[in-house]
Amino acid sequence: MGKKVLIGVVVTALVGAATAGVVYWRGDRGESAAPPKPPGSVIGPGTGRYVALGDSYTSSPKTGARAGLPAGCARSDNNYPHLVAAKIRPASFADVSCGGATTEHLTEPQTTPDGVNPPQLDAVTPDTTLVTLGMGGNDIGLVGLARDCLTTNKAVSLCKPRLTAGGRDELATRIADTAPKIREALTAIHERAPRAQVVVVGYPTALPDGTGCWPFLPIGPDDVAYLRTSLAKLNTMLATEARQNSAGYADTATPSKGKDMCAKARVKWVEDVVPSSPAMELHPNAVGERGMADVVLDLVD
Repeated sequence: MGKKVLIGVVVTALVGAATAGVVYWRGDRGESAAPPKPPGSVIGPGTGRYVALGDSYTSSPKTGARAGLPAGCARSDNNYPHLVAAKIRPASFADVSCGGATTEHLTEPQTTPDGVNPPQLDAVTPDTTLVTLGMGGNDIGLVGLARDCLTTNKAVSLCKPRLTAGGRDELATRIADTAPKIREALTAIHERAPRAQVVVVGYPTALPDGTGCWPFLPIGPDDVAYLRTSLAKLNTMLATEARQNSAGYADTATPSKGKDMCAKARVKWVEDVVPSSPAMELHPNAVGERGMADVVLDLVD
């Protein structure tokens, strides 16, 4: 599911016909991709429309003042969409991200503890010139699984044995099953907003290399490795779907490496089970949202 300023020195390479106009690079940003720019996709200052779609890693609960309705979506006014909008200054801006959202909630309303969020794709209109999509984690169930893996025994890993029993990797299967849903979402966005630049936003690095930092992160060593690998697979899937469906990709995992749940309070992008700064547990804090915004701005600013 940070760096306040992060300047990437890039080496560009144009890629195949299926993604003409998409530029990929390796560097401090990892493998990010600038989105294709259809005719009329100009945005800001004072022009264009920006729509942000996403789950709680986008809405960023508890990191700032509540923004927009319904209150149950727990959007903060300093999440990465708001920071991006403040920089590019589009003529109109809609952040319809919502905590707990899955790809189903792109086309169906989402009932929250406090109000109903309309289908998120309803906000994508023909005049939209920029769309960010940060979704897929709840389809996989990664945050919920991380909570299920918590243990009081440092040597015990509760999740990996269950999720890989019989030689079948349950999370890998879920990721594969989510890929066509992301593909369908991107197709729908392009159909609704043919002039829009579209950026899929990946998930930041939440877990460290190695065995973790028990008891601050009370997850067994095998589960730390398994969840870390699964999150990397999710990001790889998101990047692939973006590349194959005329969208850019914001790699937030590379710049957040070493800024995971086990990092120092002022450095980490993602909080552990007891947040050290205003944020929801196991979610990005304000530093992380700023870092995510910087990656997106590198692609569209």
